[in-house]
Amino acid sequence: MTLKHWALVGGAVACLICLVTTTTTYASPWIEPGDARARFVLQKLADRGHFDRTVSTWPVMWNSVAKDISSTVTSDANATAGAVAYLKAERQAQFSGGTQVELTLAGSSEQSLVQGFGDSRQEEAQATLDVQWQGEYWALGLSPSVVANPADDEEYRYDGSYLAATLGNWVFGAGAIDRWWGPGWQSSLILSNNARPMPAVWLNRKRDLAPTTSWLSWIGPWNFTLFAGQFQDERVINDPKLIGMRVTFRPIQGLDIGLSRAIMFGGEGRPENGSALWNALTGRDNSQDGGENDPGNQLGSIDIRYGFAVGSQSMGLYTQMMGEDEAGAFPARKSWLLGLDWTTDFLNTDQQWFLEYASTTADDLFGDAMPNVTYNHFNYNTGYRHHGRNLATTFEGDAEAISLGAFQFFDNGDNLSVTISYAELNSDGVVRTVMPDPSVQYFIPATNQKVGILNLGYSIDLFKGRLKLNLRGTDKKIELASSELDQWSAGASWHYRF
Repeated sequence: MTLKHWALVGGAVACLICLVTTTTTYASPWIEPGDARARFVLQKLADRGHFDRTVSTWPVMWNSVAKDISSTVTSDANATAGAVAYLKAERQAQFSGGTQVELTLAGSSEQSLVQGFGDSRQEEAQATLDVQWQGEYWALGLSPSVVANPADDEEYRYDGSYLAATLGNWVFGAGAIDRWWGPGWQSSLILSNNARPMPAVWLNRKRDLAPTTSWLSWIGPWNFTLFAGQFQDERVINDPKLIGMRVTFRPIQGLDIGLSRAIMFGGEGRPENGSALWNALTGRDNSQDGGENDPGNQLGSIDIRYGFAVGSQSMGLYTQMMGEDEAGAFPARKSWLLGLDWTTDFLNTDQQWFLEYASTTADDLFGDAMPNVTYNHFNYNTGYRHHGRNLATTFEGDAEAISLGAFQFFDNGDNLSVTISYAELNSDGVVRTVMPDPSVQYFIPATNQKVGILNLGYSIDLFKGRLKLNLRGTDKKIELASSELDQWSAGASWHYRF
């Protein structure tokens, strides 16, 4: 979307807000993916039975957080006092005025290949002005950025900008926002914040209310989100569309189940009519012969997490399975993610830990390995990528990785994060992806490489703002398809809320 289009949308929204809104509630509508402390808080409350909602679909609506935390937290104060205090502080900050304005200055010596839930993409230098406003029925976010020496050759961006409206228990929106689907801390096999978000329109539930009918009540609290967007980068087939849909439900306390689909279809020279869309939605596009009439490329995933209390702490077991094809109405050519997470309170401060394994070579974990399938396609040769980065896992396809991570949350608001990963990248050493834009840095491992990866992060209040520091290191340089990464990189960002 061009600057002119965003300006027209912004003007129209401002007029609509002035005409429609009568009272204001002053809050950002959702908690964005990447806030590790907010995720720790909500997940711990959910695991201990005080927040009977799924916490595997991000962003999470503030409306659900504000209304659905149980009053039982008062009887579990030793375990939940810190979590509730953090949510109250964040909510107070969100309600501090009619308009929230934040300035971010960020820079990095080099953009990293490996990123997790709590990390953010950092260019060589970037300045962002983020303005958010919410009324009774409407919400608006404008987030223009200017970038120096961008990895994807786009100096001016509007990632994070949106227009949203509520109707009953539904939220309708348009814009470019980050998402994270699944229980993983280091990876999601179907959709994460690893790549820049694409402009899209979307629909999702505001609160995860359970069905009231007796024959559906077993589902428990459920959520649904749907978006439709268009790839903005230069590709072998330009302008393909992406439809994503996810439903989560919680049939029993602590058990979260998520079902997701992502459908690429259309684009330059490809069918985009109603018949092609219907065939894509019904899964009639699974040939592997390069058929000209195959309308799209699909990914489907199933994820499960069971969380429970352990003394005054919590623990969860989780898995995610993603298929690049369909067989018998279930995903086939599978990739897997397995994980364990838990909390502790050493020295009277909170910690979140995770141990996670991912295998993205199709059928490698349970079957005969099929390289060069995952996140690739015979028609859409640029694959499941946007502006040079994978829309799902940061390790890319044909990889195997194990990660151990920890977040330390200090009482004064400081945060420390440490993640250690060992990965085998591009197991067969072949790059099938076609990369048509020579000005874009494609974060696709070029050869078979076994590499150890360290990621350190620290955030602290500074000059009435928030300073975040990152240090990343590997035991050897990582060769990408279009470049080579240094062994060490450092980054910093400073956020100031007016």
